[in-house]
Amino acid sequence: MSFLSSRTRSAREGFGKPVLRKEDARLLVGGGCYSDDVNLLGQAYACFVRSPHAHARIGRIEMPGNPHEEMFGSRNVTFIAPHPPMPANRVRFVGGIVAMVVAETPAVARDGAERVVVEWTTLPAVTASRSAAGADAPIFYDGAASNVCVDSAVGDAAAVDRAFSRAAHVVRFETWVHRVTGVTLEPRAAIGVWDPASGRYTIHAGAGGLGRTRTGVAGALGVPESAVRVVARDVGGNFGTRNSCYPEFALVGWAARRLDRPVKWTGERREAFLADYQGRDLASHAELALDADGTFLGFRAVNTSNVGAHVVSFHPLNKGMAIATTVYRIPAVALHGRAVLTNTSPTTPYRSAGRPEVMFVMERLIDLAARRHGFDRVELRRKNLVPASAMPYRNGVGIVYDSGDYLAALDRAVALADWAGFEARRAEARRRGRYRGIGVANYLELNTGDPRERAQVTVHPEGRIDLVLGTLSSGQGHATSFAQLLVEWFGVELSEVRLITGDTDVTVVGGGAHSARALRLAAVVMAKASDQIVEKGRRIAAWVLEAAAADIEFAARRFAVRGTDRSVDLFEVAAAAQRADAPEDCRGPLAATSDETMPVPSFPYGCAVCEVEVDPETGVVELARYTTVDDCGRAVNPMILHGQTHGGIAQGVGQALWESCAYDAETGQLLSSTLMDYALPRADALPAFTTEISEVPSTSHPLGLRGGGEGGTTPALGAVVNAIVDALAELGVEHIEMPATSERVWRAIRDARREPTALE
Repeated sequence: MSFLSSRTRSAREGFGKPVLRKEDARLLVGGGCYSDDVNLLGQAYACFVRSPHAHARIGRIEMPGNPHEEMFGSRNVTFIAPHPPMPANRVRFVGGIVAMVVAETPAVARDGAERVVVEWTTLPAVTASRSAAGADAPIFYDGAASNVCVDSAVGDAAAVDRAFSRAAHVVRFETWVHRVTGVTLEPRAAIGVWDPASGRYTIHAGAGGLGRTRTGVAGALGVPESAVRVVARDVGGNFGTRNSCYPEFALVGWAARRLDRPVKWTGERREAFLADYQGRDLASHAELALDADGTFLGFRAVNTSNVGAHVVSFHPLNKGMAIATTVYRIPAVALHGRAVLTNTSPTTPYRSAGRPEVMFVMERLIDLAARRHGFDRVELRRKNLVPASAMPYRNGVGIVYDSGDYLAALDRAVALADWAGFEARRAEARRRGRYRGIGVANYLELNTGDPRERAQVTVHPEGRIDLVLGTLSSGQGHATSFAQLLVEWFGVELSEVRLITGDTDVTVVGGGAHSARALRLAAVVMAKASDQIVEKGRRIAAWVLEAAAADIEFAARRFAVRGTDRSVDLFEVAAAAQRADAPEDCRGPLAATSDETMPVPSFPYGCAVCEVEVDPETGVVELARYTTVDDCGRAVNPMILHGQTHGGIAQGVGQALWESCAYDAETGQLLSSTLMDYALPRADALPAFTTEISEVPSTSHPLGLRGGGEGGTTPALGAVVNAIVDALAELGVEHIEMPATSERVWRAIRDARREPTALE
């Protein structure tokens, strides 16, 4: 039987077991090796001069007393619109690179950067997508007709018009899901190395997708991909912000060749705020049509995505439009999507790219419909969920959901959260002078990602299995979860499996960890490679045991002759395969490789319930309880999955309550470019989460996996804001925009009470 069709969970440290992460012991004692930990003999240090203006023409660039040379012109990195790593004549966002200084020490490089004089001619800047899309907005790229780079429509507008014409209720909602950034623990860093003997560049950089970085660097430097090697060891956080190529990686390589010595750059925290790719930033105007009993009839929306100064990705807009109706049956759908360039840092797929935004819109619409027209919030959702019996289900824009039981997830989350007992908790809070609210939000993921993955599995005679994969971990626990699959299939110990990754010369293919693809795709190629190893091992064992290959069975690391007590260990078979007298057709290393392209998406789903308490005097929102049910198909390591969910909740709650990349509308300056101004969730601001894993196997994945790294974030925006509005509903508050800071909540309370103060 193939491992692809196996559903066993027998190994002590195998599939489905909450095994402690094997990588933690090394990391917790400071044994990690991050980008800044890499130092090479004779290295110089780079510092980048960045634009202080959101939009300006570059005149002269001078560094008194020092020679300088122009970069390599307008050769493009892997961006959709032309974009050189170091613009020669125009900058389009604060933080864009305009010069690079290389010196013997970091301090001298920084001092040199401060001495660089740039002659600027400032130009009008626009930071909001709706403003930039206007007919009177300044055009940021010469030759372009407007700043709108995508303008598309999907669905059936005529059917939607008919649905709205016969609706008993229509609810409209306009919002802006604001911009945030990843704030990874480890800022970006890189070392560029040039080897004249081989004519190759080596880039040491903590990137999310080494293959993408190699492609981007090679394109920028004008060399084939075979001339670029990218190496990364440990990566201190990603969340999507590291998955695309950055200009600095190409620039240190270029400088290394010019100077014939390694060149190192380590970014500072403020550089990360200014120049790291950011996330979210979607303006939406949406409408939902319902009949008299609350059945959803139609949905339409205009979604405008702010892609920043140049295009890194359209995925957040595309994915959001693909599942904008989320887990609900809505027969008539029409969506209009636009991507707009602005004078801000580019945006990129950020944890659960595009999905939290559209989930927020839908879940807020449903709550508004319930409150305005007298429906129960939970029952309205329950009534309109796609039932399990309708799977596979094609939504209003043609996306087919393979499987799932959305009603079970909602019912379980509501039960776990003790929704029925909430009114008693609300009354108790009112006695303390607090307003308590509860919110619910369903969610759906659309996971795709780079469809190609490759695994090489080698069984060594000395008692070790090496797994070579191109997908690099940035904290997800790959060394443990991937190993658990081999433990389950081969019956070996977790300590006997070693994951090898992080070097494009070794891992020639690897799509990276994004869109919950890492384990979902790696498991398939690992299973196929493992099947090959067992088949080859069966032939070797037959030779060793002097039996027919058809009579050899494999289980729990041993090959045995069926019906006898004669057997041989997996590692003994690996040793036998390397004997000189082994059969020629199976002589050599006991190894196999599988390289597959798997474009089939997956659809994790779930439900979150949030409770908050609001202090009416200060507007402070306290997160009181938080409950989630998340369906991942099948959980390889429940403990790691719960950890991923906890982190995802923190990121989603962070955006709902505190985090914001705030740009000045006139100057384009980032006002929240330090940790003093960019408010992050703290441990003491979060309650103990109640998280439960549901396992309805995906019918579109051989092993039933859906993915589970992003679901904690996806419903959090809607759940939190729905809870805040519920807390303040008795005052007449219908909506609060994110982030729901204490000031914003306080003003909403005052406006509802119509009690102007001296501060207003």
